[in-house]
Amino acid sequence: MQPTKATARPIGVDLFAGAGGLSLGFEQAGFDVVAAVEIDPIHCATHEYNFPQSKAICASVVDLSGADIQRIAGLGHTDIDVVFGGAPCQGFSMIGKRALDDARNQLVFHYVRLVRELNPKYFVFENVKGLTLGKHAQFLEELVDALTASGYKVLLPYQVLNAADFGVPQDRKRLFLIGARADQVLPGYPKASSHRTTVWDAIGDLPNADDFAELEESDATTARWSTRSAYARRLRCLEADATDFSYPRLFRKELLTSSLRTSHTERSQARFLATPPGETEPVSRFKKLHPDGLCNTLRAGTDSARGAFTSPRPIHPTLPRVITVREAARLHSYPDWFRFHATKWHGFRQIGNSVPPLLGRAVATQIMSALGLVPCIPSAPLQLGMDSLLNFQMLDASRHFGVARNVIAQRKRSATSRDVYTRSIEETYA
Repeated sequence: MQPTKATARPIGVDLFAGAGGLSLGFEQAGFDVVAAVEIDPIHCATHEYNFPQSKAICASVVDLSGADIQRIAGLGHTDIDVVFGGAPCQGFSMIGKRALDDARNQLVFHYVRLVRELNPKYFVFENVKGLTLGKHAQFLEELVDALTASGYKVLLPYQVLNAADFGVPQDRKRLFLIGARADQVLPGYPKASSHRTTVWDAIGDLPNADDFAELEESDATTARWSTRSAYARRLRCLEADATDFSYPRLFRKELLTSSLRTSHTERSQARFLATPPGETEPVSRFKKLHPDGLCNTLRAGTDSARGAFTSPRPIHPTLPRVITVREAARLHSYPDWFRFHATKWHGFRQIGNSVPPLLGRAVATQIMSALGLVPCIPSAPLQLGMDSLLNFQMLDASRHFGVARNVIAQRKRSATSRDVYTRSIEETYA
């Protein structure tokens, strides 16, 4: 079948959307993401800011039917082209609890239920590579069986894809499972590229956040800087990307965002400087990035129910500090117009929990090809959402979406547990 130029952009629905890494990847491949389901009001607000053309649905998949999503997004009986997403993966992760009976695994089956009810032409399931190992492989087999029983052909064998093989300057491996409705042709998994983007390609041009006093209180400031690497120029929207079919966003290129500073003790700074690039600083156990290498996998840290601790952040290759949220975003392949919650904890969680957009784009491009479509370039740019969406506290966000403020569990920590955590980081942060 010869591909045909799309007269209208195909549509997708993002489940477990978070801040929108997969949403952006599919948009860049030429899809319109018409609905994004996310239970966390803070993350949902960030998605609404960055994707004003998408309907942010702040709810749990447990409480939604396919008909609910179609009604809320105003889809009627429109044939959906693709449903994609990755259920929260703590139940499978190789660095956490690995039990098949983890209660969180039920969310995977709600993903299957919504695929069955929405009946899209294609689905994409994403998760940690730990789901392919040991007893978890049996769980994955059960998932494939459930999707097959729902009327889908599953592209096997499933693939573990490394973001570094698709232009992302980060060693990050994720499981992808793709399927097609019985009346559709199966796509293929994307092929790895031999080209590697380095840490310095990604962040070498960014101004040093520590040079701006205003970044002690705010996550944004105006600055002047030049950008040379093609990767960074594309993310800064200074250079066209022939494979990017996303809507241009109206934003100020001289605005340095998501760059709230982190204060370190003088002793910590001295240790950071003394650590060779590519090595691990022995006290904090933070890795110092090598400018000519890849970033290690960026983690999200713990959620509110488990103490709201920030995951260890890499040390900047040349500066005596950990990286900023914006530097992490560059290392994750987010463009500079994409903004995160103003706090470092939420910002790093939103990045660490997300699929790098370039990796998502590679997978989504395979779906576009299977549809037999040539993606079209959007005709008009989009205005981003209100800045207030990025500064919401939980009460503000829950009111905005009309949900309970305790929809995300909060942990009640004793002073003792807080003191233990404080002692564990006092040698690193001031």
